[in-house]
Amino acid sequence: MSAGPGSPLVPGSAPPAGGFVRRVGLFQATAINMSQMCGIGPFVTIPLMVAAFGGPQAVIGFVAGAVLALCDGLVWAELGAAMPGSGGSYVYLRQAFQYRTGRLMPFLFVWTAMLFIPLIMSTGVVGFIQYLGYLAPGLGQTSGDLIGLGVIALVVLLLWRGIEHIARITAVMWTVMIASVLLVIVAAASDFSPHLAFTYPAHAFDLTSDHFWLGFAAGLTIGIYDYLGYNTTAYMGAEIKEPGRVLPRSIILSILGIMAIYLLLQIGTLGVVDWHRMTNPDDIASTSVASAVLEKTWGKGAADTVTVLILITAFASVFTGLLGGSRVPYDAARDRVFFRPYEKLHPKHRFPMLGLATMGVITAIGFLIGRHTDLATLIQLLTTVMVIVQALAQIVALTVLRGRQPALKRPYRMWLYPLPSIVAFAGWCVIYGYADRNSPGRHPIEWSLAWLALGCVAFLVWARLEKVWPFGAKEISEEYLTPQEPAVV
Repeated sequence: MSAGPGSPLVPGSAPPAGGFVRRVGLFQATAINMSQMCGIGPFVTIPLMVAAFGGPQAVIGFVAGAVLALCDGLVWAELGAAMPGSGGSYVYLRQAFQYRTGRLMPFLFVWTAMLFIPLIMSTGVVGFIQYLGYLAPGLGQTSGDLIGLGVIALVVLLLWRGIEHIARITAVMWTVMIASVLLVIVAAASDFSPHLAFTYPAHAFDLTSDHFWLGFAAGLTIGIYDYLGYNTTAYMGAEIKEPGRVLPRSIILSILGIMAIYLLLQIGTLGVVDWHRMTNPDDIASTSVASAVLEKTWGKGAADTVTVLILITAFASVFTGLLGGSRVPYDAARDRVFFRPYEKLHPKHRFPMLGLATMGVITAIGFLIGRHTDLATLIQLLTTVMVIVQALAQIVALTVLRGRQPALKRPYRMWLYPLPSIVAFAGWCVIYGYADRNSPGRHPIEWSLAWLALGCVAFLVWARLEKVWPFGAKEISEEYLTPQEPAVV
């Protein structure tokens, strides 16, 4: 976690009394990331990816998403290793932009994160109900809504425990997640048809066509959504053992591992289920494609069994997402950049109570909205909300900090800097720039800008009450530098 102003934090040191405890090692950290990354995502987005590209060339979307995730992951790796505090992006933006705009950027990050993180979790619960519908075909709208709300309540209750218990639970859930994915991959391999997987429609790779690039932008959005979660442990930096070593490795290993799994899953699925079925809303393959693969290859009994494992996997993704996300407002409240009650930890188990409760409620609201909204559009909306304040601003923050705090201890430095930063920045711009064209009538860009503008207004009101910049002096806090390592101001 971050120390107070003027108090340096030594990576890997014991936390102040009453703070978080560093108990999460490399395996558990990687498991947390991978559980959040995989989850229900690929099982519900494979049909969306196929629809975006119009054929089995949809594998391009997962590859593009992996490249963007890896380049952006290297940004997280350097920042997280150097500043292993609870809150992730909040910590990095606070350190980088405090010199010119005071607390504006960290405030806006918390403002947007309190919305987009629970919305991501709500899509996982929507996917949970989709696959539950395979086991219970007669599941009605009201019943599905009530079950989804019950799942969210159970996740919050399980998280209402100490981090040592959560780490064990997560390791078990990670094992189930790997088992469910591998079973689908093995089943697909047992009845794989190269003709289905590698027969492309005419003009599938026509780079001069607007249709291809619209599909690519939509596929990149879906792809990066499937990889989201590679940064979960960065939000828990204050609870990671040896963060300078463990954080970068957990990010990179989880991205590479999930990339291999996704490619095998996507290609294998396309080799069993005709891609036309995935675009037919009346076909089970459009909502429960993994179950359709198992039913065709190993029969209905195997399909039911693996569907149960997928439901556990979906549950695990929501579990780990709320685990990491609930830490976001903690540091902000401690540093007076968010509402003060969010800094309170549970007296026994030492976790942020109000952050977890708030995100649980917003997840429930997002789930109910998602149940009556197109899933692809919901993904587009939540992605555009996070692009400006988190993705793009954080890439800029890495470069700013290299100039402002050159003496900052960096246990990991980005490979081939600044090339990964440039690639990541360009990828996020593509996602944002094509958002409206891929969601006609939904206006995700306008909604994201409106939410950002509302956040600016909220900041001005808050800053006026707190008497900080622009209504007071800037407060520069360089707690990750020792007194002998001044910043460049």
